[in-house]
Amino acid sequence: MRGLLSRLSTFCRREAVLSIAFLCAVASMFAVPPDIAYAGYIDLRVLCLLFCLMAVVTGLQQCGLFSVLAQYLLSGRKQLRLLFLLLVLLPFFTSMLVTNDVSLLTFVPFSILVLSRIGCTDALIRIVVLQTLAANLGSMATPVGNPQNLFLCSYYDLPMGSFLLVVLPIALISLLALSAASLATKSRTIEILFPAREHITSPRLFGLLCVLFVLCLLSVAHILPYGILTGIVILALAFCAPGLFRQVDYALLATFVCFFVFSGNLGRIEWVRRTLEQLMDSSTYWTSLLTSQVISNVPAAVLLSGFTENWRSLLAGVNVGGLGTPIASLASLISMKLYLRTEHATPGRYLLVFTGANLAGLAILSVLTALMGLW
Repeated sequence: MRGLLSRLSTFCRREAVLSIAFLCAVASMFAVPPDIAYAGYIDLRVLCLLFCLMAVVTGLQQCGLFSVLAQYLLSGRKQLRLLFLLLVLLPFFTSMLVTNDVSLLTFVPFSILVLSRIGCTDALIRIVVLQTLAANLGSMATPVGNPQNLFLCSYYDLPMGSFLLVVLPIALISLLALSAASLATKSRTIEILFPAREHITSPRLFGLLCVLFVLCLLSVAHILPYGILTGIVILALAFCAPGLFRQVDYALLATFVCFFVFSGNLGRIEWVRRTLEQLMDSSTYWTSLLTSQVISNVPAAVLLSGFTENWRSLLAGVNVGGLGTPIASLASLISMKLYLRTEHATPGRYLLVFTGANLAGLAILSVLTALMGLW
């Protein structure tokens, strides 16, 4: 019994986010007992895409892609502050096309490798936090950048021009603020000489993984059905790289499931629904922003869309609301878990820097939304 409790305690410490999400889901079940409607809570598309991307990106990393990219980026003399800027802007712009989740899954491991190679691990927390903000804020600029934008554009049948008038000013100010934060470091030149040239290992597997990655992007863009993608990825990896299945972060997938259950149950509690109706009448922007802090911005968009026709404030609220707590945007969980798996990770310091940067972002962008008349 003592051994079981010890293992459970170790698991809870290692998977703190999953443990909290599980407790929230279980607590909500007392208010809404399990029934057939629970099946509708789970966004299977998100889970399948995340599974496929984690497996494929891990395989690309093991084939040496990030090592080759790091060598290409770092060889010779470089300005450190420009390197930091590049590491932050890559997820900002790529998230517009491949979502914040994909962007962080791709570039956070790359940044960990790069900073380790140049002996700048002291800047790791800062860069990962800025990358997280960059992915969450850059993804707001397009309908395909994140799930809540896709949902709201479809739900309200939004013209592209109207959508861009709301999100582009916020994205532009975000870009300027992130660039300034990235460049705010001592200017020094780094010079890296590698003893040997890095190469892609297992070229055939690498080629297959590149094809699978493109298929993932097509599925993200709703060109390829996610069910077909999942079947292709599972079959391809089962024959060519079965070991990658063990590398998938199933705890992260379970965390998403728990949050889906929690947010779904909240929407079925009558007094919660009445309260939300009153709050939306008072301020759509702040209600959506604060709701995102508790159940994340994607479920918040789905939950609150039925209570308002003020799509502009809702769109701004759930996108800016991706900043704040680690669960405000579930993509933030990805970068946090990737950092916590690094050597000598300090969870307390990471959360402190993460919270400070997110609160600063919330303050700046909320002032902007007020000037835009979105409050």
